Amino acid sequence: MKRILLSLLILATSLGISQEKIKVIKCGSLIDVKNEQVRKNVLILIKENKIERVGTFEIPPEAEVIDLSDMTVLPGLIDSHVHLFLHEGSYDEQLLKESTPYRTIRAVVHAKQTLEAGFTTIRDLETEGAGYADVDLKTAINQGIIPGPRMQVATRALSTTGGYALMGYSWEIQVPTGAQLVDGVDEVRKAVREQIKYGADWIKIYADSRRRRNEVADSLTWYLTFSDDELKAIVEEAQKMNIKVAAHCYSSIAAQRAINAGVASIEHGLYLDEATLKLMKEKGVYYCPTLVAYYRWSKREGLSPEMIKMIENTVKLHSETFKRALKVGVKIAFGSDLTESHGTNAEEFELMVKYGMKPFDAIKSATIISAELLGWQDKIGSIEPGKLADIIAVKGDPLNDIKVLRDVKFVMKDGEIYKFAK
Repeated sequence: MKRILLSLLILATSLGISQEKIKVIKCGSLIDVKNEQVRKNVLILIKENKIERVGTFEIPPEAEVIDLSDMTVLPGLIDSHVHLFLHEGSYDEQLLKESTPYRTIRAVVHAKQTLEAGFTTIRDLETEGAGYADVDLKTAINQGIIPGPRMQVATRALSTTGGYALMGYSWEIQVPTGAQLVDGVDEVRKAVREQIKYGADWIKIYADSRRRRNEVADSLTWYLTFSDDELKAIVEEAQKMNIKVAAHCYSSIAAQRAINAGVASIEHGLYLDEATLKLMKEKGVYYCPTLVAYYRWSKREGLSPEMIKMIENTVKLHSETFKRALKVGVKIAFGSDLTESHGTNAEEFELMVKYGMKPFDAIKSATIISAELLGWQDKIGSIEPGKLADIIAVKGDPLNDIKVLRDVKFVMKDGEIYKFAK
């Protein structure tokens, strides 16, 4: 039998018969993010894991036909700011009571939930105390051991002594921290080299940090962390290995210092003024606003009235920053900053649209714009020949009702179907 099969394989090869897997998707509507148009009743030809043709053509007889003619088809979505290693519950307990293997097991579940929500690519911006486990998670996904989105990872992130949780414990007890704490030019250089050595695709820094204070302020407050020399050293070391730096910033002053040091993206940017946003546009720095994270915080149960008022004011100021960013024309990348309820990333779209972004532009932020930020614009972000077959579909029209992106019915990543719910 083996000889017969081998003979048939040799014969097929000699006759030029392709052994490639061929799929054809029938689209009801196709959102063409690159050309900013909606195309009706087109076909997508996929060979192995890549898109070969988009348009109208005769379907090859050997092709597997996937009928999405009653759906709207889009490129696989990209979330540029997530935390798969966090979940519901106390942050302190996760770092103090849960092992890295346990948190990794939970992250495996979160990865599957994220993929099935239509996010075929993510940037995980630090493990929050779980070391380099995000590198292992990415490797397992890439090797097909577990399902999950394509990943870029930031491993441990960097802050300064006293600049990151855990906080408030006795000085006699050594407690873990969510980020790697480093001080001085020599230490930051070594930390960047170490993180890249162990697999970091990005370096994440905290250019400012939430202030610890006894009184309740009217909004989240901050203080600066790294010096200008430290910031420049971090970016310089990362650039040696062609690695980009993402900067957590609440304030304009922290963002400006990070931008001038050469970072690629500003995360959150709660209180950025117009001058800072114009500097970002001038330097080509991306803004990843993560609106939904702070909005959800304002809705948590068990908060004191004073805390609710503080967070609600922060949400208001954040929305005003987002509107300024739209007006200035900064490149806005999609990021949810999800630390819980993984798979609900698409709620970020609703706030982006609520605060003035056009639905088409919101979708572009999670496709071609985020693909550019990740440096993968030649691989993902749009449905066109030569790109990887990362394709999703929804019922309804997200350009008329952005909420339909909450309920993705079809998910294909790398040419493989991971979800098909008719």
